[in-house]
Amino acid sequence: MQVNELFKQSNTVLLDGGMGTMLQAAGLKLGARPEELNITDPALIEGIHGQYAAAGSRIVNANTFGASAHKLAGSAYTLEQVITAGIENCKRACAPYGALTALDVGPLGELLEPSGTLAFEDAVAEYARIVKAGEAAGADLIFFETYTDLYELKAALLAARENTHLPILASMSFEAGGRTFTGCTVESFAATARGLGADAVGINCSLGPKEIFPMAKRLAEAVPGNFPVFVKPNAGLPRADGSGYDITPQLFALQMKPYRELHLFAAGGCCGTTPEFIKLLNGTFAGCTPGRPAHRMPSVLCTPVDTVTVDGITVVGERINPTGKKRFQQALREGDMNYVLEQAVSQAEAGAQILDVNVGAPGVDEPVLMEQVVKALQSVTSLPLQLDSSNVEALARGLRVYNGKPIVNSTNGEPEKLAAILPLCKKYGAAIVGLAIDEKGIQPKAADRVAIARRITEAALAAGIPREDIYIDCLTLTASAQQEDVLATVQALEACKKELGVRTVLGVSNISFGLPCRAYLNTTFLTMAMYAGLDLAIMNPSSEEMMAAVYAYNVLTNRDKQSTKYIERFADRVPASTALAQAAKAAPAASATEAELTGPYAALMKAVEKGLKGDAAAHTRALLAEKQPLEVVDEALIPALDIVGAKYEKGTLFLPQLLQAASAAQSAFEEIKTAIAQKGEGSASKGRIVLATVKGDVHDIGKNIVRVILENYGFEVLDLGRDVPVETVVDTVREKDVHLVGLSALMTTTLKSMEETIAALHAAKLDCKIMVGGAVLTPEYAEKIGADCYAKDAKRSADIAKEFFGV
Repeated sequence: MQVNELFKQSNTVLLDGGMGTMLQAAGLKLGARPEELNITDPALIEGIHGQYAAAGSRIVNANTFGASAHKLAGSAYTLEQVITAGIENCKRACAPYGALTALDVGPLGELLEPSGTLAFEDAVAEYARIVKAGEAAGADLIFFETYTDLYELKAALLAARENTHLPILASMSFEAGGRTFTGCTVESFAATARGLGADAVGINCSLGPKEIFPMAKRLAEAVPGNFPVFVKPNAGLPRADGSGYDITPQLFALQMKPYRELHLFAAGGCCGTTPEFIKLLNGTFAGCTPGRPAHRMPSVLCTPVDTVTVDGITVVGERINPTGKKRFQQALREGDMNYVLEQAVSQAEAGAQILDVNVGAPGVDEPVLMEQVVKALQSVTSLPLQLDSSNVEALARGLRVYNGKPIVNSTNGEPEKLAAILPLCKKYGAAIVGLAIDEKGIQPKAADRVAIARRITEAALAAGIPREDIYIDCLTLTASAQQEDVLATVQALEACKKELGVRTVLGVSNISFGLPCRAYLNTTFLTMAMYAGLDLAIMNPSSEEMMAAVYAYNVLTNRDKQSTKYIERFADRVPASTALAQAAKAAPAASATEAELTGPYAALMKAVEKGLKGDAAAHTRALLAEKQPLEVVDEALIPALDIVGAKYEKGTLFLPQLLQAASAAQSAFEEIKTAIAQKGEGSASKGRIVLATVKGDVHDIGKNIVRVILENYGFEVLDLGRDVPVETVVDTVREKDVHLVGLSALMTTTLKSMEETIAALHAAKLDCKIMVGGAVLTPEYAEKIGADCYAKDAKRSADIAKEFFGV
């Protein structure tokens, strides 16, 4: 098979299976770097590749999954040497069978900012080294796999697109609940990876064929019918005794049969699978033609954890905009990010589904500020963003750091504007708003605005932007100055929907500028526009009248089935006129509920829950003027963290938000530490805990998250790092008089090391309990190897610690 024929095959292509599984069977030593075998034992590696090619694999991944500067730190070989040898070994093995060689690339092993410490551009630079080395060595394609962080996958995809011309396959690993470790959804992955230039998307690792199938089906539905989709499931689930995976090659082939209905581009196996598994897939996928029937693609905007499908009216919060707002302009000039974040949080709470972001104030560096604000907003809200600017550089910087799929507001019908902005949207996979205006200005007639909209639509399609990602703004003119043109806007909007098949957007509040009781005009105009086909309403979500119109419209047009959302929002409310009448009769005394909401700790607890670091610190300083430091900890910070933890367990809040809440709590704790120090008092630890990733395992993301959460609950954590020898754990527990130990392992190959560490702690007769965690562990296996507790996630680790120390 030639690489230019890769996506033209008449049958589902077979991928390979697990490299690690084969290396373990060959006696790979604990802690050894598998990628170094490309140089030290090329015959072994070439032989494994050859077995897969002989079994029917026509895309074989080189042994380069961990060939990054991060994971090769301390190696005698550079990543370029390891990758070159790996590609050469694979190509020699593939040549007799006509199989293609893929540069296999996995995560770097470190969380990106703001959840971690790795800067986005540093990740892009490291991936650029990897992909350039792979292309130079002769790789036929790039295979990004086993990603759990969408932001890191974006860095990898940008590096590949900016530095190579190779086809790209991109795959993420999802947990049983349908999200990745960091909370990313299947739909967010599909929209983002496709937009960033992946040539195929897939799911690999974590689960077996039966468990992955529902997610693979969702993935196939989230991309066009002709867009390639692939899977590489594990050989079922890990056995409780750590001896491998629980399904045979025959059962694997049987469980892969339902995938035929998805008409996959390619299929293979991951952990636990061998050439025998792949050989049986030849029969499973015989005569299976890639590609699915065409289906209507929705317009999707997303962050990793939240996907907004624009199908009918969708509310865009307008408040992050300095136009006519002196306080907001001041905040931007002074770098007061807390004020900006408060606007985001309040709009999200009011019901906004997307946030417009405009930072174009006088006296600011808009490109720099746009990047900073996008990063800050994405650390506290999961709502998609609309980047609103006429500054091309500001848009470019905001798009580059945005995590997910945003929308750009805007371009217009001027050729130079289209030429500058459309390629940016194409590169970063963003939707685009086109203003129905050109060098001649705003046209009074609806037909003339539609003509401009048609030119914008044709230019966007020619630039490679799909129709579902094109939005037209027919421009809201003020009724006070151009009353005769108001209806033209509505007429043009309706024509764009019917004739061009695009989505529509309007800045609704412009209609009432200069007139009294603006809410009446805004609400009526919004209703007219919705009936004409408005999709995105840029408006103030705090306007109860306008939000009521949106919810009521969705009921009356049968979009809100059984009036579910309407009832949810308004069941406990009364209309404004009734509320005023009731208020006039009511006694002025505050209710118990009001007292709770306005209590002394409410503001701090909300700041922690929302991840607002500056607010958390400020509220803590204010409280410390009246309250004792430990009182603030016990009455506000710990309860706030408990609330966040409960939401995390329920799946209503995800890892990035959990970490941001912990960061906000940490800023509050720093204020408390300062106050204690000024009083000359000591800060008592609630308990001392040792954490370590066991010998041979270099993955410490999970362990680091546990450390952050434990520290925020007031525990002293002795973090021994990763790849920690058994004796180091034992010596530290003995010397530091530690009574609770946390051990982490991500790889099946290092479970034995975890067992040895536990055995050594027991043999030393140390008075300590041991909790264990990691992706490959189960409660049954934890009990089998002698652990006292199994922690499925960071929140459970904190619960175990609180129970153990009685706090």
